[in-house]
Amino acid sequence: MHARGGPCPYTRAGMARNADIASGGLRGHLGGAMAALAVLAMLGVGVGVGLLSGCDTSGMKRGAESILDVFAEPTPSEAVEMALDKYDADKRYQGTLLLSTQPFAGEELYMKLFVDNAKDKDPGVRTAATRAIANHGNSEHVPLLIERLTDEDRLVRIEAARGLQRIHSELAIDPLLKAIDEENESEAAVRSEAADALGQYAENKVLESLIAALDDPTLAVNARTLSSLKTLTGQDFGFDRRAWLDWYNGTKTPFTARSVYTYPAFNRSKQWIEYLPFVSQPPNEASTAPAGMELPAGG
Repeated sequence: MHARGGPCPYTRAGMARNADIASGGLRGHLGGAMAALAVLAMLGVGVGVGLLSGCDTSGMKRGAESILDVFAEPTPSEAVEMALDKYDADKRYQGTLLLSTQPFAGEELYMKLFVDNAKDKDPGVRTAATRAIANHGNSEHVPLLIERLTDEDRLVRIEAARGLQRIHSELAIDPLLKAIDEENESEAAVRSEAADALGQYAENKVLESLIAALDDPTLAVNARTLSSLKTLTGQDFGFDRRAWLDWYNGTKTPFTARSVYTYPAFNRSKQWIEYLPFVSQPPNEASTAPAGMELPAGG
């Protein structure tokens, strides 16, 4: 349950502007709350939805006969209608985010919807659509992710950088190098995600820029930069920029011990409610190589 007076967790105000939505799906964010309400319903606890959630229930599904119906996830067709609602940005956001997690959403019609919504005037809709493209897109969508990497909204830029971790394309290298430079990108979370994405590109200019990025004032950026350096080289000189430079200047084959890059994936432990029967499990992902990336020989 959300704090009284705070944003309702079942609206965009309560979901989009936080780190959970930036790192996990809608089901993961709401699963615990919905499941708890469902269990109360199964146990026969007769409490009004508005009192349980603290939310305005005027926008709930019509014809809902039980608390389970009220919190049932929209069907794919309902999610599409929401994602296309030209009058309500909140519905476009929610519908797009719901579709972004669906396994069938890589089909052409859905991808066209995501591409269109990635250019929406509302930043929340752009954020959800950018994530959807990252989840289901391929190299042909990289130019759009690159465009969103310079979006005016920080959450859109974060999602774009994460998307470029999941889709491999040489076109992304220079924009990512620009995005790890504090002079070009003020948001540390964007620099951090971009530094991670560069771990898939075995090029000298990438190494040089990553070594320079070890001087970033934000520890999170330093950590992701070091991770990419270790992936690309197989070496570990910690955060010692001078040691990295000495090694780099003294070797002609910096990528000999390179390991296979895999993008970070959403993963969390079960909440207590998820140990109960009929409750959805965490929407955990398996980390794997980016779409379109050719694995090294023997990889």
